[in-house]
Amino acid sequence: MSGEAKPLPEATEILAPETHIALSIRQPWAWLIVRPDLIGTERAAAVHAGVLKDIENRSWPTRFRGRFLIHAAQSLTRAQYNAAAQVLREARRVDLTEADMPRIELPPLQELQRGGIVGHATLVQCVPHSERQSRWHMQGHHGFKLQDAQPLPFRPLKGRLGFFKVPNASVVPK
Repeated sequence: MSGEAKPLPEATEILAPETHIALSIRQPWAWLIVRPDLIGTERAAAVHAGVLKDIENRSWPTRFRGRFLIHAAQSLTRAQYNAAAQVLREARRVDLTEADMPRIELPPLQELQRGGIVGHATLVQCVPHSERQSRWHMQGHHGFKLQDAQPLPFRPLKGRLGFFKVPNASVVPK
């Protein structure tokens, strides 16, 4: 890996108290957004190459804009993990040339953190399915356009559906 490893910032260093909003995202999709394995210049190159997932797909639109915490949902079956891995293989093989999308190796299922805060991002736009531009935007879904996604140290927290408020004590360093 290139670039020097820097310690992850605490959530309280990133978010003002009034912005403690979270969205539960199933693994490995949450991992693909925050990509804790990429740092420094390698992370910047991955953003530029579109290797970080920049769209969160939902069946519903949102008017929310701004910074939010990424909550990794607790549930994840082997079948869901395998389906996500298959989506990555097919996107690389069918839709894009190898130069367009480097191979993405998912961590083993048992290593994916679940049931807590894993990062943060900024939602900048809700893209209608008719205006898909990102390789991560699924047909027929609203795409929550994300920027500045970063990993955070894992904080256990029960998730909820939709955007939800996070008690300050949940993200304060212990």
